[in-house]
Amino acid sequence: MTIRPFVAIRPDVRFVADVAAVPYDVVDTAEAKVLAAGNPRSFLHVSRPEIDLPDGTDCASPEAYAQARRALDRLVGDGTLVRDGEPKFYAYRQTMGSHSQTGIVATFDTKDYLSGVLKQHEKTRKDKEDDRTRHIETLSAHTGPAFLTYRDDKAIDLIVADACRREPLYDFVAPDGIGHTVWEIASSRDCAADELVELFARIPVAYIADGHHRSAAAARYAQAHGFEGESRFFMAVIFPASQLKILAYNRLVRDLNGLSEYEFMSKVSENFAIGKKGERNCRMYFGGRWTDLSWSLPAGADVVASLDVSYLQDRLLAPVLGIGDPRTDPRISFMGGIRGDAELAAKVDSGENAVAFAMEPVTVEEMMAIADAGAIMPPKSTWFEPKLRSGLFVHAV
Repeated sequence: MTIRPFVAIRPDVRFVADVAAVPYDVVDTAEAKVLAAGNPRSFLHVSRPEIDLPDGTDCASPEAYAQARRALDRLVGDGTLVRDGEPKFYAYRQTMGSHSQTGIVATFDTKDYLSGVLKQHEKTRKDKEDDRTRHIETLSAHTGPAFLTYRDDKAIDLIVADACRREPLYDFVAPDGIGHTVWEIASSRDCAADELVELFARIPVAYIADGHHRSAAAARYAQAHGFEGESRFFMAVIFPASQLKILAYNRLVRDLNGLSEYEFMSKVSENFAIGKKGERNCRMYFGGRWTDLSWSLPAGADVVASLDVSYLQDRLLAPVLGIGDPRTDPRISFMGGIRGDAELAAKVDSGENAVAFAMEPVTVEEMMAIADAGAIMPPKSTWFEPKLRSGLFVHAV
């Protein structure tokens, strides 16, 4: 695997807490507008530029991309963002309650993505790839890092740990209570930088945990530019697998597909033990209460069929509730586990949905096994938390 230090465009330390923003794809336009209100330094002006355009402006319109470029130029022009003088590696730690994870900020080779050294576990959608590719083209920059993981390596851990004993460049707590700390690991002139490059060259594969569309768009941009110069490389933060935290990705279904409550529960009982814990489990909110559902794995089930979300889809959502393609069916929606049971239940109690399913989280080992098998996980299987903040690093291409 190839990694490189890069010349980062990043916040002046005085403004870092103002700049740092949630990723573009975890908020809609209205939510982004509220978060950025009264804060002209928020990176949401770059990542969700439609918030500064007339209501109803399409976030994938030429006007929106042009506005993103103006916002980035403004942040650089007024000194909110500054450009490093030389290529560097960084360590980036996130702290959420008792959990912390520390990754390396670097640029990665799009040829590794195309050759499968950087493994995928999700399908991408062309419209989302188009959006991110257009964003890179218009801004001449990667503005949001992909989120990668690799099997732990003690020598790499030692280099990162040594960097984290120094004075941090940034150390702040975001409004959501998540802490963000950044250290410089090494510049391109330092031996530690060469050592990191050599150590990662021995790592056979890494995995895209989050940011499949960013990675795909980076590869498309690189191909369009002949893999020349910085166009070949994209920005990511790579974490040891042992440090990652995956939360559940829960399901909500709007109606019972024409079934009565009694008919629905009868169908559920055909493939699930109701009110019992078993080998595999999820919880269902229906009729104003939570109920345990359990099952045993079918003999010979492969790595994808063994997932809880696959069993639920194959044995209940599709045959009973008529959800044939959860990627496109408007009758199903998804909620990250960070939101909690109360929000799931409220979506049912309000009448907006008929039933909710709280899933067990997929493990990092399951995700990597599926990627190693060249298989694809069902949609909305993994919710990684905490999310990387946007605006802490920009990679100019």
